[in-house]
Amino acid sequence: MALDPGTEALARLAQERVDHRFKGLPPDAEGLTVGDLAAQRRNLFTGGFTTPVLALSAERLEHNLRLMETYATRHGLAFAPHGKTSMAPALFRRQIEHGAWGITLAVPHQVRVARAYGVRRIFLANELVDPAALRAVAADLAADPSYSFVCYVDSVRGVELMDAALRGAARPLDVVVELAAGEGARTGVRTEAGCAQVADAVAAAPTLRLVGVAGYEGEVPRADPERVRAWLRRLVALAADLDRAGRFAGAEEIVVSAGGSAWFDAVADVFATVPELSRPVLRLLRSGAYVSHDDGHYRRLTPFNRVPREGTLEPAFRLWAQVVSRPSAEQAFVNAGKRDAAHDLDLPVALAVRRDGAERPATGVTVTALSDQHAWLRTTPDADLEVGDWVGLGLSHPCTSFDKWQLIPLAEADGTVVDYVRTFF
Repeated sequence: MALDPGTEALARLAQERVDHRFKGLPPDAEGLTVGDLAAQRRNLFTGGFTTPVLALSAERLEHNLRLMETYATRHGLAFAPHGKTSMAPALFRRQIEHGAWGITLAVPHQVRVARAYGVRRIFLANELVDPAALRAVAADLAADPSYSFVCYVDSVRGVELMDAALRGAARPLDVVVELAAGEGARTGVRTEAGCAQVADAVAAAPTLRLVGVAGYEGEVPRADPERVRAWLRRLVALAADLDRAGRFAGAEEIVVSAGGSAWFDAVADVFATVPELSRPVLRLLRSGAYVSHDDGHYRRLTPFNRVPREGTLEPAFRLWAQVVSRPSAEQAFVNAGKRDAAHDLDLPVALAVRRDGAERPATGVTVTALSDQHAWLRTTPDADLEVGDWVGLGLSHPCTSFDKWQLIPLAEADGTVVDYVRTFF
Protein backbone atom coordinates (compact mmCIF):
# COMPACT_ATOMS: atom_id res chain seq x y z
CA MET A 1 0.00 0.00 0.00
CA ALA A 2 1.16 3.55 -0.75
CA LEU A 3 -1.07 5.11 1.90
CA ASP A 4 -0.68 5.39 5.67
CA PRO A 5 -3.74 4.91 7.83
CA GLY A 6 -5.05 8.33 6.77
CA THR A 7 -8.59 7.04 7.14
CA GLU A 8 -9.04 8.83 10.46
CA ALA A 9 -7.93 12.15 8.97
CA LEU A 10 -10.27 11.70 6.02
CA ALA A 11 -13.10 10.84 8.42
CA ARG A 12 -12.49 14.14 10.22
CA LEU A 13 -13.23 15.95 6.96
CA ALA A 14 -16.75 14.54 7.13
CA GLN A 15 -17.11 16.17 10.58
CA GLU A 16 -16.35 19.64 9.24
CA ARG A 17 -19.27 22.03 9.60
CA VAL A 18 -21.00 23.49 6.56
CA ASP A 19 -20.93 27.28 6.68
CA HIS A 20 -20.17 30.47 4.76
CA ARG A 21 -16.73 29.21 3.64
CA PHE A 22 -18.18 26.89 1.03
CA LYS A 23 -19.72 28.34 -2.11
CA GLY A 24 -22.94 27.02 -3.57
CA LEU A 25 -24.02 24.79 -0.68
CA PRO A 26 -27.61 24.98 0.58
CA PRO A 27 -28.11 27.86 3.07
CA ASP A 28 -30.35 25.64 5.19
CA ALA A 29 -27.47 23.19 5.63
CA GLU A 30 -25.61 25.71 7.80
CA GLY A 31 -24.24 23.91 10.85
CA LEU A 32 -24.62 20.38 9.52
CA THR A 33 -21.50 18.29 9.19
CA VAL A 34 -20.37 17.50 5.68
CA GLY A 35 -21.07 13.85 6.42
CA ASP A 36 -24.63 14.59 7.55
CA LEU A 37 -25.27 16.67 4.44
CA ALA A 38 -23.90 13.91 2.21
CA ALA A 39 -26.16 11.38 3.95
CA GLN A 40 -29.19 13.48 2.97
CA ARG A 41 -28.39 12.81 -0.71
CA ARG A 42 -29.87 16.11 -1.79
CA ASN A 43 -30.43 16.85 -5.45
CA LEU A 44 -28.09 19.41 -6.97
CA PHE A 45 -30.99 21.11 -8.79
CA THR A 46 -33.81 20.87 -6.26
CA GLY A 47 -32.05 20.46 -2.92
CA GLY A 48 -31.37 24.09 -2.10
CA PHE A 49 -27.95 24.54 -3.73
CA THR A 50 -27.32 28.10 -4.88
CA THR A 51 -25.67 29.25 -8.08
CA PRO A 52 -22.95 29.29 -9.07
CA VAL A 53 -22.15 25.76 -7.98
CA LEU A 54 -19.43 23.46 -9.29
CA ALA A 55 -20.21 19.73 -9.43
CA LEU A 56 -18.03 16.72 -10.14
CA SER A 57 -19.63 13.76 -11.89
CA ALA A 58 -19.43 10.63 -9.74
CA GLU A 59 -19.70 8.30 -12.73
CA ARG A 60 -17.20 10.13 -14.91
CA LEU A 61 -14.69 10.46 -12.10
CA GLU A 62 -14.82 6.71 -11.52
CA HIS A 63 -14.48 6.06 -15.26
CA ASN A 64 -11.37 8.24 -15.50
CA LEU A 65 -9.77 6.63 -12.46
CA ARG A 66 -10.31 3.16 -13.88
CA LEU A 67 -9.13 4.10 -17.37
CA MET A 68 -5.76 5.47 -16.23
CA GLU A 69 -5.28 2.53 -13.87
CA THR A 70 -5.67 0.08 -16.75
CA TYR A 71 -3.55 2.27 -19.06
CA ALA A 72 -0.61 2.34 -16.66
CA THR A 73 -0.86 -1.39 -16.07
CA ARG A 74 -1.07 -2.18 -19.77
CA HIS A 75 2.10 -0.20 -20.47
CA GLY A 76 4.12 -1.38 -17.48
CA LEU A 77 4.17 2.05 -15.87
CA ALA A 78 4.07 3.04 -12.23
CA PHE A 79 1.78 6.01 -11.76
CA ALA A 80 2.17 9.03 -9.47
CA PRO A 81 -0.53 11.47 -10.62
CA HIS A 82 0.16 15.14 -10.04
CA GLY A 83 -1.82 16.01 -6.94
CA LYS A 84 -1.57 19.77 -7.46
CA THR A 85 -4.35 19.31 -10.01
CA SER A 86 -6.92 18.73 -7.28
CA MET A 87 -5.22 19.05 -3.87
CA ALA A 88 -8.06 16.85 -2.65
CA PRO A 89 -7.04 14.16 -0.11
CA ALA A 90 -10.13 12.06 -0.87
CA LEU A 91 -9.10 11.96 -4.52
CA PHE A 92 -5.52 11.09 -3.55
CA ARG A 93 -6.95 8.11 -1.68
CA ARG A 94 -9.06 7.03 -4.63
CA GLN A 95 -6.14 7.37 -7.04
CA ILE A 96 -4.01 5.17 -4.81
CA GLU A 97 -6.84 2.66 -4.47
CA HIS A 98 -6.82 2.60 -8.28
CA GLY A 99 -3.20 1.52 -8.38
CA ALA A 100 -1.22 4.75 -8.09
CA TRP A 101 2.33 4.25 -6.76
CA GLY A 102 2.09 7.57 -4.93
CA ILE A 103 1.29 11.25 -5.51
CA THR A 104 3.33 13.91 -7.33
CA LEU A 105 3.42 17.39 -5.81
CA ALA A 106 5.22 20.68 -6.47
CA VAL A 107 5.75 22.73 -3.28
CA PRO A 108 6.23 22.09 0.46
CA HIS A 109 2.69 23.08 1.46
CA GLN A 110 1.29 20.40 -0.81
CA VAL A 111 3.58 17.83 0.77
CA ARG A 112 2.25 18.76 4.22
CA VAL A 113 -1.33 18.29 3.03
CA ALA A 114 -0.61 14.90 1.48
CA ARG A 115 1.24 13.68 4.56
CA ALA A 116 -1.56 14.88 6.84
CA TYR A 117 -3.88 12.53 4.96
CA GLY A 118 -1.61 9.52 4.92
CA VAL A 119 0.18 9.56 1.56
CA ARG A 120 3.28 7.41 1.97
CA ARG A 121 5.02 7.97 -1.38
CA ILE A 122 5.61 11.48 -2.67
CA PHE A 123 7.43 12.62 -5.79
CA LEU A 124 8.20 16.34 -5.62
CA ALA A 125 8.59 17.60 -9.18
CA ASN A 126 10.73 20.53 -8.14
CA GLU A 127 14.14 21.20 -6.64
CA LEU A 128 13.65 21.71 -2.90
CA VAL A 129 16.10 24.22 -1.41
CA ASP A 130 14.07 25.77 1.43
CA PRO A 131 15.94 24.81 4.66
CA ALA A 132 12.80 24.69 6.82
CA ALA A 133 10.99 22.47 4.33
CA LEU A 134 14.00 20.19 3.94
CA ARG A 135 14.32 19.78 7.70
CA ALA A 136 10.61 18.97 7.92
CA VAL A 137 10.94 16.30 5.23
CA ALA A 138 14.01 14.86 6.97
CA ALA A 139 12.18 14.70 10.30
CA ASP A 140 9.23 12.97 8.67
CA LEU A 141 11.52 10.45 6.97
CA ALA A 142 13.25 9.73 10.30
CA ALA A 143 9.94 9.24 12.09
CA ASP A 144 8.36 6.98 9.47
CA PRO A 145 10.51 4.24 7.92
CA SER A 146 7.71 3.46 5.43
CA TYR A 147 7.71 6.99 4.01
CA SER A 148 9.29 7.47 0.56
CA PHE A 149 10.13 10.94 -0.75
CA VAL A 150 11.88 11.83 -4.01
CA CYS A 151 12.58 15.30 -5.43
CA TYR A 152 14.39 16.95 -8.31
CA VAL A 153 17.89 18.40 -8.35
CA ASP A 154 18.84 20.64 -11.26
CA SER A 155 21.98 22.51 -10.17
CA VAL A 156 25.19 22.09 -8.22
CA ARG A 157 24.18 25.11 -6.14
CA GLY A 158 20.89 23.39 -5.29
CA VAL A 159 22.75 20.27 -4.19
CA GLU A 160 24.98 22.39 -1.92
CA LEU A 161 21.98 24.10 -0.31
CA MET A 162 20.18 20.80 0.22
CA ASP A 163 23.24 19.17 1.73
CA ALA A 164 23.81 22.07 4.12
CA ALA A 165 20.19 22.00 5.34
CA LEU A 166 20.15 18.22 5.77
CA ARG A 167 23.35 17.74 7.78
CA GLY A 168 22.63 15.32 10.60
CA ALA A 169 19.56 13.81 8.91
CA ALA A 170 18.90 10.18 9.81
CA ARG A 171 18.17 9.11 6.23
CA PRO A 172 19.58 10.36 2.92
CA LEU A 173 17.16 12.26 0.73
CA ASP A 174 16.42 10.55 -2.60
CA VAL A 175 16.84 12.83 -5.61
CA VAL A 176 16.56 12.59 -9.39
CA VAL A 177 18.42 14.79 -11.85
CA GLU A 178 15.99 16.87 -13.88
CA LEU A 179 16.81 17.10 -17.58
CA ALA A 180 15.37 20.27 -19.09
CA ALA A 181 13.02 19.86 -22.03
CA GLY A 182 15.22 22.11 -24.15
CA GLU A 183 16.64 25.61 -24.34
CA GLY A 184 14.03 28.08 -23.23
CA ALA A 185 12.07 25.41 -21.37
CA ARG A 186 11.17 25.72 -17.72
CA THR A 187 13.45 24.16 -15.06
CA GLY A 188 16.09 21.47 -15.37
CA VAL A 189 19.72 21.00 -16.42
CA ARG A 190 20.15 22.05 -20.04
CA THR A 191 22.81 19.52 -21.12
CA GLU A 192 23.83 15.95 -20.41
CA ALA A 193 27.26 17.20 -19.36
CA GLY A 194 25.56 19.47 -16.85
CA CYS A 195 23.52 16.53 -15.57
CA ALA A 196 26.74 14.59 -14.99
CA GLN A 197 28.14 17.51 -12.97
CA VAL A 198 25.01 17.59 -10.82
CA ALA A 199 25.22 13.81 -10.35
CA ASP A 200 28.86 14.20 -9.24
CA ALA A 201 27.78 16.85 -6.72
CA VAL A 202 25.08 14.51 -5.35
CA ALA A 203 27.66 11.72 -5.00
CA ALA A 204 29.81 14.06 -2.90
CA ALA A 205 26.89 15.04 -0.63
CA PRO A 206 26.43 12.51 2.21
CA THR A 207 22.86 13.66 2.83
CA LEU A 208 21.62 12.88 -0.69
CA ARG A 209 21.18 9.73 -2.77
CA LEU A 210 20.80 9.78 -6.55
CA VAL A 211 18.02 7.39 -7.60
CA GLY A 212 17.18 8.40 -11.15
CA VAL A 213 16.36 10.99 -13.79
CA ALA A 214 13.20 12.91 -14.59
CA GLY A 215 11.67 15.82 -16.46
CA TYR A 216 8.52 17.21 -18.00
CA GLU A 217 7.98 16.70 -21.72
CA GLY A 218 5.13 19.23 -21.75
CA GLU A 219 7.75 22.00 -21.75
CA VAL A 220 9.41 20.87 -25.00
CA PRO A 221 9.48 24.02 -27.17
CA ARG A 222 7.07 23.82 -30.13
CA ALA A 223 6.03 20.39 -28.92
CA ASP A 224 5.00 17.82 -31.49
CA PRO A 225 5.22 14.01 -31.39
CA GLU A 226 8.76 13.80 -32.77
CA ARG A 227 10.20 16.60 -30.64
CA VAL A 228 8.64 15.12 -27.52
CA ARG A 229 9.89 11.62 -28.32
CA ALA A 230 13.36 12.95 -29.10
CA TRP A 231 13.57 14.56 -25.66
CA LEU A 232 12.23 11.40 -23.98
CA ARG A 233 14.92 9.37 -25.76
CA ARG A 234 17.51 11.79 -24.34
CA LEU A 235 16.08 11.18 -20.87
CA VAL A 236 16.30 7.41 -21.26
CA ALA A 237 19.85 7.67 -22.61
CA LEU A 238 20.82 9.89 -19.68
CA ALA A 239 19.62 7.22 -17.24
CA ALA A 240 21.72 4.61 -19.03
CA ASP A 241 24.79 6.86 -19.11
CA LEU A 242 24.60 7.68 -15.41
CA ASP A 243 24.08 4.01 -14.61
CA ARG A 244 27.16 3.01 -16.58
CA ALA A 245 29.11 5.63 -14.63
CA GLY A 246 28.00 3.98 -11.37
CA ARG A 247 25.98 6.97 -10.22
CA PHE A 248 23.06 4.86 -8.89
CA ALA A 249 25.20 2.64 -6.68
CA GLY A 250 23.18 3.45 -3.58
CA ALA A 251 19.74 3.10 -5.17
CA GLU A 252 17.46 0.11 -4.75
CA GLU A 253 15.77 0.92 -8.07
CA ILE A 254 16.35 3.48 -10.81
CA VAL A 255 13.59 6.02 -11.37
CA VAL A 256 12.91 7.24 -14.91
CA SER A 257 10.02 9.69 -14.75
CA ALA A 258 8.08 12.04 -17.00
CA GLY A 259 4.52 12.61 -17.97
CA GLY A 260 2.02 15.42 -18.12
CA SER A 261 -1.49 14.98 -19.43
CA ALA A 262 -0.84 15.89 -23.08
CA TRP A 263 1.89 13.42 -24.12
CA PHE A 264 1.65 10.35 -21.91
CA ASP A 265 1.32 8.15 -25.02
CA ALA A 266 4.80 9.26 -26.07
CA VAL A 267 6.07 8.60 -22.54
CA ALA A 268 4.64 5.07 -22.63
CA ASP A 269 6.17 4.38 -26.05
CA VAL A 270 9.67 5.62 -25.23
CA PHE A 271 9.77 4.25 -21.69
CA ALA A 272 9.08 0.82 -23.17
CA THR A 273 12.57 1.07 -24.71
CA VAL A 274 14.45 1.65 -21.43
CA PRO A 275 17.34 -0.85 -21.59
CA GLU A 276 18.24 -3.27 -18.84
CA LEU A 277 20.09 -1.34 -16.15
CA SER A 278 22.07 -2.35 -13.09
CA ARG A 279 18.96 -2.17 -10.92
CA PRO A 280 15.22 -2.55 -11.44
CA VAL A 281 13.70 0.43 -13.26
CA LEU A 282 10.67 2.34 -11.97
CA ARG A 283 9.05 3.85 -15.07
CA LEU A 284 7.04 6.57 -13.37
CA LEU A 285 4.25 8.45 -15.15
CA ARG A 286 2.94 11.64 -13.49
CA SER A 287 -0.14 12.77 -15.46
CA GLY A 288 -2.72 14.40 -13.19
CA ALA A 289 -5.40 16.25 -15.16
CA TYR A 290 -7.09 12.98 -16.12
CA VAL A 291 -8.87 12.78 -12.77
CA SER A 292 -11.53 15.28 -13.86
CA HIS A 293 -10.38 15.84 -17.45
CA ASP A 294 -11.96 18.95 -19.04
CA ASP A 295 -14.00 20.41 -21.88
CA GLY A 296 -11.18 22.43 -23.43
CA HIS A 297 -7.39 22.23 -23.42
CA TYR A 298 -6.93 18.62 -22.33
CA ARG A 299 -9.93 17.34 -24.24
CA ARG A 300 -8.25 18.59 -27.40
CA LEU A 301 -4.77 17.35 -26.49
CA THR A 302 -5.44 14.07 -24.70
CA PRO A 303 -3.29 11.26 -26.08
CA PHE A 304 -6.45 9.17 -26.32
CA ASN A 305 -7.39 11.32 -29.32
CA ARG A 306 -4.24 10.06 -31.03
CA VAL A 307 -4.65 6.46 -29.87
CA PRO A 308 -8.44 5.95 -29.58
CA ARG A 309 -8.14 2.20 -29.01
CA GLU A 310 -6.76 3.01 -25.54
CA GLY A 311 -10.08 4.49 -24.39
CA THR A 312 -11.60 7.91 -23.79
CA LEU A 313 -11.41 10.21 -20.80
CA GLU A 314 -14.64 12.00 -19.90
CA PRO A 315 -15.03 15.62 -18.71
CA ALA A 316 -16.26 15.34 -15.13
CA PHE A 317 -16.75 18.99 -14.14
CA ARG A 318 -19.90 21.02 -14.72
CA LEU A 319 -20.29 24.57 -13.41
CA TRP A 320 -23.92 25.54 -13.01
CA ALA A 321 -24.78 29.25 -13.14
CA GLN A 322 -28.05 31.11 -13.42
CA VAL A 323 -29.19 33.63 -16.00
CA VAL A 324 -29.55 36.90 -14.09
CA SER A 325 -29.90 39.30 -17.02
CA ARG A 326 -31.23 39.06 -20.58
CA PRO A 327 -30.81 42.64 -21.80
CA SER A 328 -31.27 41.85 -25.50
CA ALA A 329 -32.02 39.05 -27.93
CA GLU A 330 -28.30 38.70 -28.59
CA GLN A 331 -26.97 38.83 -25.05
CA ALA A 332 -27.37 37.25 -21.62
CA PHE A 333 -25.42 37.14 -18.38
CA VAL A 334 -25.02 34.34 -15.84
CA ASN A 335 -23.74 34.74 -12.29
CA ALA A 336 -20.42 32.88 -12.60
CA GLY A 337 -17.20 34.62 -13.52
CA LYS A 338 -13.46 34.58 -13.01
CA ARG A 339 -13.86 33.80 -9.32
CA ASP A 340 -15.69 30.59 -10.19
CA ALA A 341 -14.54 29.33 -13.59
CA ALA A 342 -11.13 28.34 -14.95
CA HIS A 343 -10.16 30.86 -17.61
CA ASP A 344 -6.36 30.76 -17.95
CA LEU A 345 -6.43 28.57 -21.09
CA ASP A 346 -9.95 28.68 -22.54
CA LEU A 347 -13.27 30.26 -21.77
CA PRO A 348 -16.02 28.02 -20.42
CA VAL A 349 -18.33 26.33 -22.91
CA ALA A 350 -22.12 26.47 -22.58
CA LEU A 351 -23.32 22.86 -22.66
CA ALA A 352 -26.78 22.63 -21.15
CA VAL A 353 -29.79 24.67 -20.04
CA ARG A 354 -32.19 23.64 -17.26
CA ARG A 355 -35.70 25.02 -16.79
CA ASP A 356 -38.56 23.56 -14.75
CA GLY A 357 -36.68 20.30 -14.18
CA ALA A 358 -35.95 19.67 -17.87
CA GLU A 359 -32.43 19.76 -19.33
CA ARG A 360 -31.54 20.39 -22.97
CA PRO A 361 -28.47 21.36 -25.01
CA ALA A 362 -27.41 25.01 -24.84
CA THR A 363 -28.10 25.56 -28.53
CA GLY A 364 -27.07 28.98 -29.77
CA VAL A 365 -25.33 30.01 -26.52
CA THR A 366 -21.65 30.97 -26.47
CA VAL A 367 -19.51 32.34 -23.65
CA THR A 368 -17.60 35.35 -24.99
CA ALA A 369 -16.00 36.86 -21.86
CA LEU A 370 -15.77 36.66 -18.08
CA SER A 371 -16.03 39.43 -15.53
CA ASP A 372 -15.32 38.84 -11.87
CA GLN A 373 -18.79 37.44 -11.16
CA HIS A 374 -20.48 37.28 -14.57
CA ALA A 375 -20.07 35.29 -17.75
CA TRP A 376 -21.03 37.13 -20.93
CA LEU A 377 -23.18 35.05 -23.24
CA ARG A 378 -23.84 35.65 -26.93
CA THR A 379 -27.12 34.17 -28.08
CA THR A 380 -28.39 33.44 -31.57
CA PRO A 381 -32.07 33.55 -32.61
CA ASP A 382 -32.49 29.82 -31.91
CA ALA A 383 -31.30 30.18 -28.29
CA ASP A 384 -34.15 29.61 -25.85
CA LEU A 385 -32.86 31.34 -22.74
CA GLU A 386 -34.68 33.20 -19.98
CA VAL A 387 -33.80 34.89 -16.72
CA GLY A 388 -33.79 32.20 -14.03
CA ASP A 389 -32.57 29.37 -16.29
CA TRP A 390 -29.61 27.32 -15.07
CA VAL A 391 -26.76 27.06 -17.59
CA GLY A 392 -24.27 24.20 -17.33
CA LEU A 393 -20.76 25.25 -18.30
CA GLY A 394 -17.93 22.97 -19.32
CA LEU A 395 -14.51 24.10 -18.08
CA SER A 396 -10.96 24.02 -19.37
CA HIS A 397 -7.87 23.23 -17.27
CA PRO A 398 -8.83 21.34 -14.10
CA CYS A 399 -5.75 22.69 -12.29
CA THR A 400 -7.43 26.10 -12.06
CA SER A 401 -10.93 24.72 -11.47
CA PHE A 402 -10.26 22.81 -8.26
CA ASP A 403 -8.46 25.76 -6.69
CA LYS A 404 -11.56 27.98 -6.84
CA TRP A 405 -13.78 25.63 -4.83
CA GLN A 406 -13.04 24.31 -1.33
CA LEU A 407 -15.94 21.84 -1.14
CA ILE A 408 -17.25 20.33 -4.36
CA PRO A 409 -20.45 18.26 -4.59
CA LEU A 410 -19.94 14.81 -6.11
CA ALA A 411 -23.13 14.26 -8.06
CA GLU A 412 -24.62 11.30 -9.89
CA ALA A 413 -26.14 11.69 -13.34
CA ASP A 414 -29.63 12.42 -11.97
CA GLY A 415 -28.25 15.19 -9.73
CA THR A 416 -28.12 13.19 -6.48
CA VAL A 417 -25.18 14.49 -4.43
CA VAL A 418 -23.50 11.49 -2.82
CA ASP A 419 -20.41 13.12 -1.31
CA TYR A 420 -18.29 16.27 -1.15
CA VAL A 421 -14.67 16.71 -2.21
CA ARG A 422 -12.59 18.95 0.07
CA THR A 423 -9.65 20.78 -1.51
CA PHE A 424 -6.62 22.52 0.08
CA PHE A 425 -4.97 25.28 -1.95
